[in-house]
Amino acid sequence: MAVITSLSLVAGTEQTRQTLVKQLREYISEEIPIKSFVIDKGIDQIISDDLVVLSSNIVAKELKNKDVLDSNCEIINAGRTINYDVIDEIMFLETGTDVLFVNDVKETALNGIKAFQDLQIDHINLYPCYPDMEEDPQMVEVAITPGEVNKVPDFIKEVYNIGPRIMDQTTILKILNRMGILEIKAGKFSHSYLHKIINIAKKFAQSAKDVSNLNEHLSTVINSLNDALVVYDNKGYISVNNKNFAELFNHSSTSLHGKYIKNIVYSRKLLGFLMSEKMKKEVYQIANKNYIVSKFSLPDSRFHTAVFKSEKETIDDSKRINQEFINKGFYAKYNFADIIGESEKNKEIKEVAKKLAKTDLTILIEGESGTGKELFANAIHNSSNRKNGPFLAINFSALPDKLIESELFGYESGAFTGAKKEGKKGLFEEVDGGTIFLDEIGDISIEVQARLLRVLQEKELMRIGSNRINRVDVRVIAATNKNLWNLIEEGKFRKDLYYRLKIGYLKIPPLRERKEDLRELIEYFIKVESTPSIKMEDAVYDELLKYNWYGNVRELKNTLSYMLAVKEGTTIRLSDIPNRDFFKGEITANLDMIEPSLSLSEEEQFLLGLIDKLKKENNLVGRRLLADKSQNTSFPLTKYQVRNRLDKLKDKSLIEKGKGKKGTNLTALGRKYLNQ
Repeated sequence: MAVITSLSLVAGTEQTRQTLVKQLREYISEEIPIKSFVIDKGIDQIISDDLVVLSSNIVAKELKNKDVLDSNCEIINAGRTINYDVIDEIMFLETGTDVLFVNDVKETALNGIKAFQDLQIDHINLYPCYPDMEEDPQMVEVAITPGEVNKVPDFIKEVYNIGPRIMDQTTILKILNRMGILEIKAGKFSHSYLHKIINIAKKFAQSAKDVSNLNEHLSTVINSLNDALVVYDNKGYISVNNKNFAELFNHSSTSLHGKYIKNIVYSRKLLGFLMSEKMKKEVYQIANKNYIVSKFSLPDSRFHTAVFKSEKETIDDSKRINQEFINKGFYAKYNFADIIGESEKNKEIKEVAKKLAKTDLTILIEGESGTGKELFANAIHNSSNRKNGPFLAINFSALPDKLIESELFGYESGAFTGAKKEGKKGLFEEVDGGTIFLDEIGDISIEVQARLLRVLQEKELMRIGSNRINRVDVRVIAATNKNLWNLIEEGKFRKDLYYRLKIGYLKIPPLRERKEDLRELIEYFIKVESTPSIKMEDAVYDELLKYNWYGNVRELKNTLSYMLAVKEGTTIRLSDIPNRDFFKGEITANLDMIEPSLSLSEEEQFLLGLIDKLKKENNLVGRRLLADKSQNTSFPLTKYQVRNRLDKLKDKSLIEKGKGKKGTNLTALGRKYLNQ
């Protein structure tokens, strides 16, 4: 048999060509030329070398119809296998994982799966995937591909690109033999093959060592916990435990791996809780002591974790942590009992706030300056499940944007000029497990809004100058005295952030809309700031009732402080009331002149403006017309909804509802509202 002196390789794709030529060059010196061709690029000459290696059966079929091979050529159809160099990551996929094998056509996808099976890599479930499949591919999260990354479906979350398959040992031996260099290259071939196997073995050995080190480290960590801990499966067999758990249940053996939990824990009630579907905390007596048992499991996991903590230690820890919060100023001072006023409006808003406090919803509080938005935020925190966690109030109007970002989200070392060398934890991380109150939310920039939105949506943040994501568990209560919807229309506030904040909602009424609370508030402030012996003449109450209190409760408190300072004796008289320049805004005894806008819903404000617009266009305004005109707006209303809103506007003296040709008209007060 004549020795082969010239060699050509024909591959289907450029990537495969490069991979296989590189493999051949490991054994064939540069003195022997290797011509190579790619089907995808087209072959415009007759291949007439002594030996032609075809990369696959598909390539052989393609060449049959092209008539580009000289009849004297000897042909080897290459057997292909997985590249050992990249196989280690796949070996560590969890047993039973469903995986797509993605290639350009059905045959190559199936060949790739067979190559894995030949190597006895059968701990994962492989499914073929290729363009123009008749059926939709399996909806899984992991895919393996030999270089065809662009063909991987969009829903795949994790891709292992193993590159094109290489020629197997048999094919390489055939080529070397036909070229008469097998004996010369046999040593190199054996060395190269063994080198790959050794490298794989090293990787697995290192991984095994890493796993062993990790297990040892984890064992040290869980045994250093003060609490008792056990991990067990759905059937009750223990997987992991620490020494405290073994000691708690009087077992001399530290490791209870593989033991049946029913043979360790004898209390029927505790066993019932551990083996139930309930994931919460309960108190049980063990060895004459009360223990808080917390049970949880990861999603889609058959394992459960139970932590046993001494009730006394829990209480002591809670006291210590609370004292740390107080020392830092991270605590809420007020409760619902501190919100003074028995008016219907005040009682109604307190009831809503109490209900919201029992949830973990993000809350937006709207109200004029001085109405007590921070007071409500404090009370909500102290009535929530987070009451033992930190509470922190931040006023955005007092901070520049750059400082807001670094304070809220923290930064890494060297993130900017002047940054602390060790970096800094942000306030969101500081109050993890608690509540953060963001006052004057309407004053933050669009850039800060975007970062805040991520915290609200994903419960995660990234420090300035970092590429690492930190998870946070913080409840957000935001407040504003601005009309956020107007800011959205002006492009100054993000609509998505607005809706994310406004999951829970409170509108604090201004003091002028609940003047029946005035006497109780005055008596409270006198009691707090002075002595119970101080009295106020009824005429002073009557006069103060005439004011509109645009500064709300804060203005009332300041006014009382002034009168207590200037009074003579133990009685506050009319002469002690400050002159008109002391008060903010208009002072009038005419209650019809009270500005009504802040007591209207957004729909009511919209409807009032629509009535005015239609009247100016000489329309007869009725329920049907208002409903029709509202349909393509942000507030589409039915006729029945329009009637309900009109009744409310009439009750507030903002409109008149006439019959027949009169229709609905604005009152003088309604026009004043629109002008203001």
